Amino acid sequence: MLLLGIDIGTSSTKVAVVDAATGKVLASVYYPETEREIKALQPGWAEQPPEQWWNDIKAAIRKANASKNYNPKNIAALGIAYQMHGLVCIDKQQHVLRDSIIWCDSRAVPYGDSAFKSIGKEKCLSHLLNSPGNFTAGKLAWVKENEPGIFKQVDKIMLPGDFIALKLTGEISTSIPALSEGMFWDFKNNSLSADVMDYFGFNEAIIPGIKNVFAEHGYLTKTVAGELNLSAGIPVSYKSGDQPNNALSLNVLQPGEVAANAGTSGVIYAVSDKLTYDIQSRVNSFAHVNYDSENIRTGVLLCINGTGIMNRWIKNLCGDDLSYETINKQAAAIQPGSDGLIVFPFGNGAERMLENKIVGAHILNIDLNKHSKAHIFRAAQEGIAFAFRYGLDIMRENGINPAVIHAGKANMFLSDVFTEAFVNATHVAVELYKNDGSVGAALGAGIGAKIYADSKEAFKNFRPQKIITPAVNSEYEDIYYRWKNLLLKTI
Repeated sequence: MLLLGIDIGTSSTKVAVVDAATGKVLASVYYPETEREIKALQPGWAEQPPEQWWNDIKAAIRKANASKNYNPKNIAALGIAYQMHGLVCIDKQQHVLRDSIIWCDSRAVPYGDSAFKSIGKEKCLSHLLNSPGNFTAGKLAWVKENEPGIFKQVDKIMLPGDFIALKLTGEISTSIPALSEGMFWDFKNNSLSADVMDYFGFNEAIIPGIKNVFAEHGYLTKTVAGELNLSAGIPVSYKSGDQPNNALSLNVLQPGEVAANAGTSGVIYAVSDKLTYDIQSRVNSFAHVNYDSENIRTGVLLCINGTGIMNRWIKNLCGDDLSYETINKQAAAIQPGSDGLIVFPFGNGAERMLENKIVGAHILNIDLNKHSKAHIFRAAQEGIAFAFRYGLDIMRENGINPAVIHAGKANMFLSDVFTEAFVNATHVAVELYKNDGSVGAALGAGIGAKIYADSKEAFKNFRPQKIITPAVNSEYEDIYYRWKNLLLKTI
């Protein structure tokens, strides 16, 4: 019995096919092979067309099928992971009304700030666990005010994964975790937030029906099944935002467990059994994949918008068509500290951990007689690792003190330079695993379809590939504080 996992990323879509019995990954592909662009029609904006995600998913599934490593007809369930906080608007005919305003778009900040002040700081934090900030509700408020003709046509709003499930099954649903990441869920009242809906003037009819994350969200239509050589009627049995799903893929499900991801954005994600929040709303709390009101499991999320996207920008600017592997080798030839070169990676919209400031990316202390491209490569990776340390210290202020962090051996964790800087700057060991978001989505589908009895069965063969521990007397502490002091002067 096989499981299909779909991970809708910002740069590309990844698909994995997993043998449910052995956990073996039979195919793992991504599409397109060049990174998708983000539309920035104005500074601070970020949009992508939802239909492009759908076309990329179909292309990725066909690419996986073309491997001939499995029989597509043996796929028994599908799972979806998706970029969080995006807004998809459809009309009554289920047509997309505009490009999706995605996670790193900053235009909703003033709408969220206004709601925070009007509803009240204490009530927002205790009921929503966050300031409404730059999340999906604020994005919809922007559409309502600036595109009233489109807003009047809205029949349903969705997160990106809800939209893809609709394309696969013809059915629309959402979940408590999805609503919580959009700032629509009241944890205290265990319901849609009347405060948010009333303040923004939203009708509850625009919210899809609510199902459990691990549930059957619809069944593959005959048309789509025929198009992709799959079996009609198999369930979409799991939907999750990418960061909770990344935690699932790393078997991070219980209080005290912590996951990290360093893709386009960077995330540290800690599971708690409390309705916890940061009083300054610099880190965010959402319902985890296994949340329910009787068994509280929240995910406390630190997000750094400028992570892999900073590394990619440096590569495009200075890389001379070098591979990431070659860039990592060149960076490793430079000593820690990059001979004083400093990079701030905050060039991808408002940074929540910096109190929603748009700081921009910076390269500081350039010495024209000393610094080379290799110095820039290393300084960028160190700057990203130091941003993680800065954010982790905020999480520590909120009682989260991880002894070990689980991460997939992917994206920036493929770089020894970045991994060494991350471990020694944070003083936390990292366990690296081979899983990724698409594999996590496949395993989630197996749990949701009850192919696995529970998560323990799904992860019975789960082992780390490598464990990296902090050095006893690391020079990174002094390097980090030089970086931090310059950052504080900049912001």
